[in-house]
Amino acid sequence: MRHFRQLRPERRRALFHREPAEFTQEAPARTLAVALGATLYSPANRPSLAADVVKQAARGVVSMVLCLEDSIADSEVTGAETNLVRQFDDLMARRDPEELPLLFIRVREPGQILSLVRRMGPAVRLLSGFVLPKFTEERGVPFLEALAAAEAEAAYGRRLYAMPVLESPELLHLEARRETLMGIGRTVDKYRDRVLALRLGVTDFCAAYGLRRTPDMTAYDVQLVASVIADVVNVLGRADGTGFTVTGPVWEYFRQQERMFKPQLRQSPFLSGRAEDVRTALIEHDMDGLLREIELDRANGLLGKTCIHPSHVAPVHALSVVSHEEYCDATDVLRPERGGGGVLRSAYTNKMNEIKPHRAWAERTLLRGELFGVAREGVSFVELLAAGVK
Repeated sequence: MRHFRQLRPERRRALFHREPAEFTQEAPARTLAVALGATLYSPANRPSLAADVVKQAARGVVSMVLCLEDSIADSEVTGAETNLVRQFDDLMARRDPEELPLLFIRVREPGQILSLVRRMGPAVRLLSGFVLPKFTEERGVPFLEALAAAEAEAAYGRRLYAMPVLESPELLHLEARRETLMGIGRTVDKYRDRVLALRLGVTDFCAAYGLRRTPDMTAYDVQLVASVIADVVNVLGRADGTGFTVTGPVWEYFRQQERMFKPQLRQSPFLSGRAEDVRTALIEHDMDGLLREIELDRANGLLGKTCIHPSHVAPVHALSVVSHEEYCDATDVLRPERGGGGVLRSAYTNKMNEIKPHRAWAERTLLRGELFGVAREGVSFVELLAAGVK
């Protein structure tokens, strides 16, 4: 697997100072967690699911979740499970596993995990793990125990990872939030070797108060939601070795809506070449708000994003590429001779790089640059976005 592999080699060379690295399902968990990028959700009852997975992989999708939970009706679960097993058999017959994205199944109940692994047989080797809904200490432990049992029974020599979804009302309610977070922290720390990343269920947070943000507003404009995100990162996303990758919330909009506010994308960065056409398309499909939310995700300690439409993938990946300026700053901070600390002016002569405080940021930035690439000097996210949406 490789980000931006859908681009021709000469196009990648023109865009990247350092091209994205290849990785496999056997890569370390820390690598895979960063590599998730735009994780595309798809209902598990789709008749063309296997073909959809192959198509999205060819378009640059690196991780997918096949959903048995909120995306399908209660009455459709049994049929969706049968369809899922059949579609994995289809994928097994038609494709080299290395050509497929990282595949996860979102289940409803712990018992589904072992049942599905048994029914999938050899095709389970295409599976990277399970997404665990409404995760708390009490509800999460049975899921994680079931996952460990399923991995042992599958016996195919590779870890089945968990991606808990933090979306329960207890996280939103002020009186319960602290203990709920502490309990989640105890649980994921105990099972640290199989927890790949933590996902945020912002739609469920909003539902607890009857809220829904418009396409002109990000999750950070909804203060109830923003406060939960901050507390989750505070407790579970620390950069001291105890934290986990926390992924960004879903962006719900993908078609034209009546706009209440003016577009959030400035015109000037898009004036070269065909980029103005890209800007117009983004505004027409309410994705200027998505771009802003992706930037706010990273500023608030989140990495990657849950996506429910293929058109969201290119913006997430374009904004995950490390800029040439970020790369220069990060490499300066991490030079061995700078290990003793101190302050230096950036290579772009526009900021201060303080060696010790910026070290964790620099390490994270270089890992992101390894997996998503480093843009050439002068190449902005506009060019990367235009290449990704062609």
